[in-house]
Amino acid sequence: QVQLVESGGGLVQPGGSLRLSCAASGSTLDYYSIGWFRQAPGKEREGLACISIVDGSTYYADSVKGRSTISRDNATNTVYLQMNSLKPEDTAVYYCALGMFGGVYPPDFGPWGLGTQVTVSS
Repeated sequence: QVQLVESGGGLVQPGGSLRLSCAASGSTLDYYSIGWFRQAPGKEREGLACISIVDGSTYYADSVKGRSTISRDNATNTVYLQMNSLKPEDTAVYYCALGMFGGVYPPDFGPWGLGTQVTVSS
């Protein structure tokens, strides 16, 4: 059973940056991609970006395109999400998950990590 653990969240000022990490334990060979998602209080879970385990191709949602970069380290089975120019509306719990397809449609993904809180505030 693959387990995912997110880290790197915290409190950051508007305009700041964070790098989130998603460490996978166990084999991910049965999956196609790892994605990053977030969920703010009272809102639905939103897909942000994903990276293919197979060929490294990436996909970004419009909400983070141009200010975020997803990357992977195959040696450590870790996927990163670098986020820049953070805004208060980026405040949410950020999750990573394994998927069978490209894109960032949440129902296509699982298992999920427990999430890491990101708060953007001055």
